[in-house]
Amino acid sequence: MCGIVGVVGKPARDIILKGLTNLEYRGYDSAGIYLNDLKGHEYLTKAVGRIRDLKNKMTPDEQGLVGIGHTRWATHGKSTVANAHPQFDETHRFYLVHNGVIENYTQLREKYLKGVDFKSETDTEVAVQLISKIARDKNIDGFTAFKEALKLIKGSYAFLLIDNTKPDHVYIAKNKSPMRLGLGKGFNIIASDAVSVLDQTKTFVDLNDGDVGDITKDNYTIETIDGKKVTRKPYVLHMDANAASKGGYEFYMLKEIDEQPAVMRRLSQDYLDEDGEPTVDPKIVNAISKADHLYIFAAGTSYHAGLVGKALFENFANIPTEVGYASEAGYHFPMMSKHPFFIFLTQSGETADSRVVLQQAIKRHIPSLTMTNVEGSTLSREADYTMLLNAGPEIAVASTKAYTAQIALQAILAKALGEKLNVKAAKDFQLKHELAIAAEGMQQIVDGKEKMEKISKKYLVPSRNAFYIGRGIDHAVALEGALKLKEVSYIQTEGFAAAELKHGTISLIEKGTPVIALINDPVTADLTRGNIEEVASRGASVITIVSKKLANKNDDIVLPNIDYYLSPLLTVVPAQLLAYYASKDKGLDVDKPRNLAKSVTVE
Repeated sequence: MCGIVGVVGKPARDIILKGLTNLEYRGYDSAGIYLNDLKGHEYLTKAVGRIRDLKNKMTPDEQGLVGIGHTRWATHGKSTVANAHPQFDETHRFYLVHNGVIENYTQLREKYLKGVDFKSETDTEVAVQLISKIARDKNIDGFTAFKEALKLIKGSYAFLLIDNTKPDHVYIAKNKSPMRLGLGKGFNIIASDAVSVLDQTKTFVDLNDGDVGDITKDNYTIETIDGKKVTRKPYVLHMDANAASKGGYEFYMLKEIDEQPAVMRRLSQDYLDEDGEPTVDPKIVNAISKADHLYIFAAGTSYHAGLVGKALFENFANIPTEVGYASEAGYHFPMMSKHPFFIFLTQSGETADSRVVLQQAIKRHIPSLTMTNVEGSTLSREADYTMLLNAGPEIAVASTKAYTAQIALQAILAKALGEKLNVKAAKDFQLKHELAIAAEGMQQIVDGKEKMEKISKKYLVPSRNAFYIGRGIDHAVALEGALKLKEVSYIQTEGFAAAELKHGTISLIEKGTPVIALINDPVTADLTRGNIEEVASRGASVITIVSKKLANKNDDIVLPNIDYYLSPLLTVVPAQLLAYYASKDKGLDVDKPRNLAKSVTVE
C-alpha cells in the first residue's frame, strides 16, 4: 500500500524522491515530502498523481539534512493535496507520515480535539493534531507527547514524525504496518520496504509491533510506548539493488515474467541437492510431518498458488489440505483437526489479512510456516518457520514470478514431506528433472511471446468480457489467469471449472466472447473439449492452451509436456503474457493498475 522513506543526517531530498519512486509499485494516488535544512528553513510539498508531479512542484532550493516522504493510497478522504501526507498540526510544529489505518480516529477527534482547525479528511491528521495537543496541554517534549498519543491510538501504523523544535530527530513507531531502520555512516534511514533504499545501505534493523524510536544521524534508540529500552539486532540484507531496476524493459511485469525460468533454476539449486533430494530444513519437515491436516492461508494470487499446493500436498504427502482466504479466516476461524499445521503464502510477508490469521494461530499454539519472497518480513519473523521464495524483487503490482515460485517451493516441500512419510508418489517424483523441464518450457514460451501479443490484439483488446475454463489443477490456473487479465487490462474476466460454466453463466456467452480453455489433465481432457464445443456453438472465440501430449492441430498455444502436478508452472505463463499485452496494447500502465496496491497492509 502506501510507502514511506525518512532520512536523518544526509542530503535527504533526492534520497527520499528516489526511494518513493522505488516504492511506486506498492500503489498510490498522491505523494508528499517534508524537508528541514537544520538552519531554520523547512519545506513541505505535496501533489496528487505520480512522484514526477511532486518533483515538478519542488524548487531547487528545497533541500534538507532531515526529511520524510510518503506515497498515499487513499483510505480516509479522496485523493487531494490536502489529504496527502505529510500531515501537520495547526501550529505547524509537527509533521507526520503514516501507513495504516487508525480505527478510533473519530472518537479521538470528538473527545480530545474539539475546536481544532482540521485541513484534511484523514485519520493521520487526527494523530498529528493529537500529538500537538498533548504536547501543549502537558508542556512536554515532542517525543514524550508522541508516546502519550500512541497510548490512545488504536489501529495499524508506521509513523514517522518530525518536531521542528528538534529537527535533527525523526521519531518512529510501528504497529502492524511494515517499517525498517537502515543504518549508514553518519546518517540513518527509515523505510517501509528495504528495496527502496538498498542503494544507500544494506544494513537494517527490523522493528516489532509496539516499537517506538528516536532516530538521529549517529544514533538510534528503540523502546516500548512505556519507555522500556529494547534491543533489535542489525543484520545485512543480501539483495542486489540493481535487481529491482527495469533493465531495459518498458514494464516490470514483462521483465518479471521473463525471469521465471531463472527463478525455477535458482529454487532447484537452493532446495535440491545434486541427486534431486530436497534440502529443506529438517525441523520444518519434522514439524509438518506430525500434522493430520494442512491449512494454507493466503490472498489473491497467493491464494491461487495455494490451490495448486493443495493438490501437491495431497498427492505427494498424503496429507489432507484446505485452502482458505486469510481475510475470512481471521474473523471466522475454521474448525480445526486435532493436529493442524498452518502454511502462509505471501509475496511481501506483510499481508495484513494473513497476519490476523497468524496471530490467531499463535494464540492457539498452532505451528506455522511462512513462504515469502521478503527476508525478515513480519509474517516471516512471527511464524515458527520460514521458506524464502528467492524470486528476487517483484515490483509490478500483478504478481507473476512469486506465483510460480510459490508453486515450485510447495512442490519441493511436498516431496520432502512425502519422502519423510514414506509416500511412494513422492519417492518416484523426479522433481529436479521436472523443474528443469519447467525452466526450459518457460523459456520457450517467453521466447515466443509475439504469438501471445497477436492473440491478445485479436481477441482480448476489443472485448469487454472474457472467461478462463479448466478442470482439476487447470481450474486453479484458470482463476489466476482470470485475475491477471482483469487486474491489469480491466477486462471483466472470470475463471470457472469448465463444466460449471453451463450451469448458468454460459448465458453470458455471445458472439466473439473470448473463452480461454486450459487442457493439461489427461483424465478430463475430452470432457473439457466437450465444454469448448458448448461455448463455441454459442459464438465464443475459443483460445486453447494445451500440453503437447493432449494437443491437436487446431490448438492455439501448445506447451511442452511436464508432470501434471507441475503443469501450472507452464500453463500460467501464456496467461500472464496475454494479460500483459492486453494491458499494454490498450495503452494502460501495466505495472500500476488503478485502485490496486502491491503489498496490502490494511485489512
